[in-house]
Amino acid sequence: MLNSEPQTPRLTSTDFTPRYTNLVELFQHAVETYADRPALGTLKGKEWTWTSYAELAALVERFRAGLAVLGVGRGDRVAVVADNRLEWVISAHAAFQRRAIHVPMFEAQHDDELKYILSDSGAKVCVVATTSVATRIGSLREDLLDLQHIVNMEGPPEDPSCFAGVLARGAERAITARTPRPSDVATIIYTSGTTGEPKGVRLTHSNLASNAAALSEMRDYGPDPRCMAFLPWAHVFGGCVELNVALAVGASIAICKNADQLFEEMPRVRPTTLYAVPRIWHQIYNDIQRDLSKEPDMSRNMFEQGLRLRAKQQRGEHLSLSEKMLLNLAEKLVIGKLKARLGGRLRLAFSGAAPLPAEVAEFMHSIGVTIHEGYGLTESSGSSTSNPAGAPRFGSVGKPVLGTTIRIDTHVYGEDPREGEVIVYGPGVMAGYHNRPEETAAVLTADGGLRTGDLGVLDDDGYLHITGRVKDIYKLNSGRYVAPVPLEEKLKLSPFITNCMIYGAGQPYNVALIVADVHALDAYFGGEQHPAQELLADKRTRRLIEEEILKHSKDFRTFELVRNFWLEMEPLTRENDMLTPTFKLKRRNVLKKYEGRLLSLYG
Repeated sequence: MLNSEPQTPRLTSTDFTPRYTNLVELFQHAVETYADRPALGTLKGKEWTWTSYAELAALVERFRAGLAVLGVGRGDRVAVVADNRLEWVISAHAAFQRRAIHVPMFEAQHDDELKYILSDSGAKVCVVATTSVATRIGSLREDLLDLQHIVNMEGPPEDPSCFAGVLARGAERAITARTPRPSDVATIIYTSGTTGEPKGVRLTHSNLASNAAALSEMRDYGPDPRCMAFLPWAHVFGGCVELNVALAVGASIAICKNADQLFEEMPRVRPTTLYAVPRIWHQIYNDIQRDLSKEPDMSRNMFEQGLRLRAKQQRGEHLSLSEKMLLNLAEKLVIGKLKARLGGRLRLAFSGAAPLPAEVAEFMHSIGVTIHEGYGLTESSGSSTSNPAGAPRFGSVGKPVLGTTIRIDTHVYGEDPREGEVIVYGPGVMAGYHNRPEETAAVLTADGGLRTGDLGVLDDDGYLHITGRVKDIYKLNSGRYVAPVPLEEKLKLSPFITNCMIYGAGQPYNVALIVADVHALDAYFGGEQHPAQELLADKRTRRLIEEEILKHSKDFRTFELVRNFWLEMEPLTRENDMLTPTFKLKRRNVLKKYEGRLLSLYG
């Protein structure tokens, strides 16, 4: 079906003319409009230090001139190997203002991946976070024929090869910002991928500027927006959705190293906006449920009554005076205390990169935090749909963002005749894969659509529901097709399951790899700090996990049920290469380690 005309149904958003045609315009507008507002916050010790939009612009100006001294011009590639930090933003926007191409990477990536990306992109400059990373890149340099400069974010201004040194040299020259054409490539993002070699996705200034303009105009971010950036900026969701929209609305962005710091600092930073992946919302949901279980019966009863009355209020039904008083009391004594964990000011919450179970979204909505789930790929600039403000439909990924069209190719198999591959049209669709014309042709249709590889259904009101991934679907020996990802997300609602992978291709039924939460099990069994292997062998553990699987499988169809499982304590992480940077399973890697054990479950 490659390059064929996709089949209906089709859903199109309203016509849209974006405010910006490139990221240089977007940045300049932010600086001119919000000059004195804090732009980026860095935690130093226990104190947050803020850089204003005007100060950020001055640093970008100096680094832009420094890049010019290094010979960086239009079309040159400036790579960055760094986790989220102030210098990341400075180097990116300085590169845009030289009409160069930004190539972001993660510090945790393996050397062979760094070498491949630097070579494939033809990077001329590589900006790195630390001396350790600089040493790693230096050891690869003899095979990187295009690489001329390694710029270390550590080091003094006296060292011209350091970030501070480039800034110092830039301060001595006046180099005017150059405005790129909308069609110029702004960034090449290499997808970490759940299988195969990373592919460089070429995203233009028009792709990213129009996407940011659409998302910033879809809802009211308030007079003093503040967000906490812990999603990696080297990934499209963090670096092209969250960061660009935050700049477009003049948000103050607190930079977090990881999710642990996020949870610790939310009460102090008090964000109004939070972008997160489902794993984080799962953790918040489970933490709140755990906190509730420790409350006295009276508080739990008050919480449940408060949720019932809030739901009644949200439906537009009248509350009596006594009901209003009870809701206010529940809000003050219980619900408000739970929301304080999130800073107490959170008004806009977003989820992407993987399916979010409706149960989590509904619960968060009931305590006053509405999560707007969206959908997009790196190849579509990160955001193609989003749940509209005031009308979210939990379990869906919303409607097309402004200027975007969604079609469903129903020729792809599925249990539902309305189900098929999601095709995206619009200004966010990539310019193509870097150095991969055949693979570009395989995913772009003849009429300009992007084949996403995702299965979806459009409901009667135009909301898109993602039902699985074409490549992840497998067939049982009964002939029934199984889409494992939505099922796995349901099972992860259990506070005792940190991760899982459902398996069954060519088999009579499904089995699963279940990664248990050791700390949650310890607490459940009395907090005696049992050794992990002892917990693994405890019959009570297996019985509890069996009960949890049954509890969270009530919506599964009969052939989708998990009949047996392998219990594991070793987590699946990005560090052991079992997860992508956005916490998706690398199924090939997981199977390489566990397939023999999963097959043994059929004995």
